Amino acid sequence: MTFVADPLDPDDNRPPYEQVASSLGAAIRTRRLAPGEKLPSHKALTEMYGFARATIQRALRDLEDEGLVVSRQGSGVFVRNRTERPAGLRPYVEQAFSAADVTIDFAGFSSETLHGALQEPLDKIRIGRLTPASIAVRILVPDMSVPQAAPVRREDGADDVRLRDRMHDIMVGYARSIRDSITELRHLGLVPETRVDVRVHNGTPFFKLYVINNEDAFFGYYPIKPNKVVAQGEAIEIYDLVGRDTVLFHHSVNDNESSSGTQQVQQGRMWFDSVWETIGRDFDLDGR
Repeated sequence: MTFVADPLDPDDNRPPYEQVASSLGAAIRTRRLAPGEKLPSHKALTEMYGFARATIQRALRDLEDEGLVVSRQGSGVFVRNRTERPAGLRPYVEQAFSAADVTIDFAGFSSETLHGALQEPLDKIRIGRLTPASIAVRILVPDMSVPQAAPVRREDGADDVRLRDRMHDIMVGYARSIRDSITELRHLGLVPETRVDVRVHNGTPFFKLYVINNEDAFFGYYPIKPNKVVAQGEAIEIYDLVGRDTVLFHHSVNDNESSSGTQQVQQGRMWFDSVWETIGRDFDLDGR
């Protein structure tokens, strides 16, 4: 089947190459351009989008930098076959909000990265460029009222309630902001149904997991590194779980149920549900 691009938004004020890259990226993520499929030629894309060849070339370079396509000299540009690769979370989160029913499950140490990735699609909902019918977010984080393997004091590896209180406040702050921002969309009549649930468990998460619309999963490890933080007015040397250094690997469902990507997403969903429904406990973001 010949690929036909969706019309570009006339109100989009981004540079033309970004608009083209976004359009083609969305087609790849929704599998209208399948893994291994050859993209239309530069000439065809120029005619399709109505921009100059240099604009198309810049858009394709951006897609290649993002890891979505690969250029083969003399053959053309192809959608990457591999689904297991380092990937950026933000474009996939934004694309998820093009669906009627949006679901995002997150398990990790805090929801800081998710909070950042949600800002642009939520802004687009507010101005009417995205119109999902429902949004459901589940956040699974550690119970910081009990000792954890990290963060701990660096000098003796010991638990310190000040560090746990600090982490508790960070976790609650981001989760509460996510909840309030999404709930506001319902109150404003922009999204008919919204729900944000938070549960805690006693384990220390050494990895983070996102499952988006039950079709894409992102997985990455938290490295433990020395850090220095201020807790209750005192600087403390600690061993910390460092989320900003986490490389996320993307796995995606496709038509082949036995493929590695499909199995990774299924197992990610299974693991999340198993913890959520057994040892996960409801957490009140407005209490302790």
